[in-house]
This record gives sequence, structure tokens and C-alpha cells, in this order.
Amino acid sequence: ARENGVKGCLECCIKCLGGIPYPSLIATILLYAGVALFCGCGHEALSGTVTILQNYFEVVRSPVDALDVFTMIDIIKYVIYGIASAFFVYGILLMVEGFFTSGAIKDLYGDFKITTCGRCVSAWFIMLTYIFMLAWLGVTAFTSLPVFIYFNIWNICQNATVLEGASLCLDPRQYGIVPIAEAKTVCAGTEKFYKMCESTELDMTFHLFICALAGAGAAVIAMIHYLMVLSANWAYVKDACRMQKYEDIKSKEEQELHDIHSTRSKERLNAYT
Repeated sequence: ARENGVKGCLECCIKCLGGIPYPSLIATILLYAGVALFCGCGHEALSGTVTILQNYFEVVRSPVDALDVFTMIDIIKYVIYGIASAFFVYGILLMVEGFFTSGAIKDLYGDFKITTCGRCVSAWFIMLTYIFMLAWLGVTAFTSLPVFIYFNIWNICQNATVLEGASLCLDPRQYGIVPIAEAKTVCAGTEKFYKMCESTELDMTFHLFICALAGAGAAVIAMIHYLMVLSANWAYVKDACRMQKYEDIKSKEEQELHDIHSTRSKERLNAYT
């Protein structure tokens, strides 16, 4: 009895593991990892950017409600909060959709009916995932901009260290961070320049933006993976719908043949009687 119980439990575990949509699971893990990397590192990198601007470039927050660089950073942080919560929910929805359209569900719970609503839901997820993929491509391109800016700053710091007496300056007006009228230039040879180049804030912020860029790229790959999974699920639903119609027609014809055969048998019996 104990061996039968262990065998039954093992078969149940194998059956449950067979019902997991592994492609959707892999895409969901990749999506969560990418979104977490982008949101976490991006948030901290923005905070580091604020520290660098205030400590080394002496950029101050506008006293009035103006759209300055600090306000834009705050807005981007709120957008990051929204992205994290939205894609957490969206990943769960895609996993649920993967469970209900996976062929293993049919083996677990028996035959099921493909409804028009189910096909519309699958098509809707494909369209929505495609839009999100394009959105993440835009986010990846946008995230590459601060990486480029910090790479230039890091390169200037390296060149200023190697080339003594070089006239190298950092001007945030080149990147549109401060208005043209405000001169916030930091040049090589000054104390602020060397403090900034040797600070942990610059190095940490640079690498955090690189990690955020990698997270955005991982999210793009996850969206492409989801598109492949959803397209495969759509094809499965479409084939299952055709098979369902075929089985319904076949069952109807068999029932009609059975009714005709029963009617003829009764007629022959009545004629014989």
C-alpha cells in the first residue's frame, strides 16, 4: 500500500509538472528579471545623477514649479514605479494565458471547448505584447543616452588623468541638462573635477545605468519570447477549434447514421411481424 501511494504521488507530480507551460515560464522569469534590473538600477542611477549635479555642478532645484532637470528625474522615477507594477501584473496574466492555452491542460483536465472569446483573448495578448515590445525598444534607446553621457564623462576623466595640462571641460549645457544662460562648467585642473572623477558616485551611477540598459534589453528579449509563445498558442487554439468542429460534424453524422439504421431496423421488424 505504501509503494502504491508513493507511485501514485510520483505520477501526480509528473503530471502536474507536465502541465506547466515552460516557454511562458521562462519568458516570465526573463521579463521579471529585466524589469527588476531596469527599475531598480535606473531608480538608483537617477538618484546618483541628482547627487552629482548638486555636489559637483552646483545645479540647484528651481524654487518655482518649473520643468527643470530635477522635476524630470522625479517624473521618470514615478514612471519607473508604474512600469514595475504594470509588468508584474502583465507577467501573471501571460502566465495564466499560457496555462489555459497549453496542450498539457487538455491532458490534465480533459477535453475542453475553444470559444470565440478564447480566440479573441489570445489575439488581444499578441497585439498588446507587440506594442509593449516596441515600447521597450524605445525605453532601451532612451536608456542608452545616459550611458553615452556618462561614458563621455568617464572618458574625459581618464584623458585628464593621462594627459597633464589638457584643457578638458564638462558642460551640462551640451546635454540640455541646464539652460543655456547658466554656466555650470567643470574643467580639468580644478578641485571639483578631480573629486568628481575619483568619487564613487560617478563610477556607481555609470555602472547602474549600464545595468538598467541591460535590464531593458532583457525585457525586449522577453517580449519577443512571449510573441513566439503566444503565436504558437494561437496556432494551437486555431487547430483545436478546427478539430473541435470536425469532431462535432463527425459526431452529428454518426448520430444521423445511427438514427437511420435504427429506423430501418424497426421498419424491417414491423414488416416481418
